[in-house]
Amino acid sequence: MSAKPFAFPIRIIPDDIDFMGHVNNARYLSWVQDAVLAHWRKLAPAEAVASRAWVALKHEITYRKPAFLDDEVVARTVLEKIAGVRAFYTTIITRGEDVLAEVRSAWCCIDAVTLRPARIGEDIARYFFGEAPSASS
Repeated sequence: MSAKPFAFPIRIIPDDIDFMGHVNNARYLSWVQDAVLAHWRKLAPAEAVASRAWVALKHEITYRKPAFLDDEVVARTVLEKIAGVRAFYTTIITRGEDVLAEVRSAWCCIDAVTLRPARIGEDIARYFFGEAPSASS
């Protein structure tokens, strides 16, 4: 069961452009990281955001079409599942109806102080896959 998609608008800057006149492939990975972290900050409870951080374990990217300086680009990311300390995302980077890249990534949640892996419990996963607990629960 995957969570609701999260849309992250991307602003392309001149430094993103490579010698061929389009966005350098390495920038797509930065966009994925920005989208995944923005998704976490938007949906996770404040105490989880403050006490945890994320490190990338793996990215698998398929490039479909190039992006250019004046393009309006969006990264749509979906949290596919959580398994212990790991989270698995799919991110589709688009320009209008055109798919520019598809990225599958795995992330490890860590404790922000100890930098050791930190399990994502059902209490936090609920914010991403179902109803967040009410203030009275």
